[in-house]
Amino acid sequence: MVLFTAVLLLLGAAWWWLHEPMALRLQPGNPVIDLEIEHGTTANGVAEAVVASGTDVPVLLLQAWFRVSGQARLIKAGSYELVPGTTPRKLLSMLVRGEETLKSITLVEGWTFFQVRAALQKAEQLTPDTIALSPEIIMEKLGKPGVHPEGRFFPDTYTYAKGSSDLAVLKRAARAMDKRLDAAWSLRSPDTPLKSPDQALILASIVEKETGKASDQAQIGGVFSNRLRIGMPLQTDPSVIYGLGARFDGNLRKRDLQQDTPYNTYTRTGLPPTPIAMPGKAALLAAVQPAQTKALYFVSRGDGSSEFSDNLDGHNRAVNKYIRGR
Repeated sequence: MVLFTAVLLLLGAAWWWLHEPMALRLQPGNPVIDLEIEHGTTANGVAEAVVASGTDVPVLLLQAWFRVSGQARLIKAGSYELVPGTTPRKLLSMLVRGEETLKSITLVEGWTFFQVRAALQKAEQLTPDTIALSPEIIMEKLGKPGVHPEGRFFPDTYTYAKGSSDLAVLKRAARAMDKRLDAAWSLRSPDTPLKSPDQALILASIVEKETGKASDQAQIGGVFSNRLRIGMPLQTDPSVIYGLGARFDGNLRKRDLQQDTPYNTYTRTGLPPTPIAMPGKAALLAAVQPAQTKALYFVSRGDGSSEFSDNLDGHNRAVNKYIRGR
């Protein structure tokens, strides 16, 4: 009877311990404890890492719990966060499920590859494996040798485990853009002047940069499609600015519009040689499914929207109204 009672007390104590929140030695300003489990760490080593990270729990009890649970071999390496209220039972469940602490980075519609790289370098706990690599080498590592990187990554929010490689994030964004572009191209209008998915990506990037108003994108796509059909220069400022590169100081001058570069859509007809930014889903669809319109011109109204005109006289009136204030 005494033995039976002792066993019951022992089991009760064990149950209580498994469900009792562990004491955490939190640092000022940090509400969590970071726990890193390296690949190949034994269950005993994991218990030691938990204690060393700042958890006040008997390491022998934790080691015994891992073994008795039968799940010791299922513990996954990774980056974890221990929050107040974490019990030994919840801890093991988290480690077995591989519920790593995830960070995120957002790539924004209209960003250039230069801006993407800058964001990757600033991203929290993302390993900068590409920091010393040229754009050409990066594209080779992504399995796209010889492909210009501009516009090849889909703007979205990507989550990653702490310590992940920035190259892995780029690979996911590149795959996402390939998928989105293929989907958009399959929905292209029968009368599109575009000859390939790459041309659709280029036009979509221009549409993305030309307006901040999503409702105008299809109409702008229609204007550019009309111009492509009749061989009229696109005359799009964002492409000219992209061609100027670091020489652009924020003020687009008449001489800039007259300076010929592969991206100067005033001096050259057709599309520029590459995308000029990352288009989002709406811009991709606007490029391949443009609005049915006779418009050949548009000008910003100053509020993010655009005024569209079918002819030059109408466009000049719109310019006088919205740009010159006449």
